[in-house]
Amino acid sequence: QVQLVESGGGLVQPGGSLRLSCAASGIIFSANAMAWYRQTPGKQRDLVAAIFSGGITDYADSVKGRFTISRDNAKNTVYLQMNSLKVEDTAVYYCTATRIYMHWGQGTQVTVSP
Repeated sequence: QVQLVESGGGLVQPGGSLRLSCAASGIIFSANAMAWYRQTPGKQRDLVAAIFSGGITDYADSVKGRFTISRDNAKNTVYLQMNSLKVEDTAVYYCTATRIYMHWGQGTQVTVSP
């Protein structure tokens, strides 16, 4: 059974930082592309950042230079370091793992507010 468990969300002021973690089980972690998506009410889920099994990364233009995705294959965990947070980064953040199928975590709320 595949499980993706996100943590690290919370409330932060604009300009602050948060680090999200996603612990995976039930998959061959190193063989999966891992990614973070986010969603605000009434909108679709958008890709924030991805890291492929070889370590190549990709980012949405809106977070380039502020967010960093990384993975620790020994810990079966993917991270999203979020710096210089803006109010518009407020969303539920979801972790995904993709090899043949895409699996989703339950999401963690990030709120950026003065």
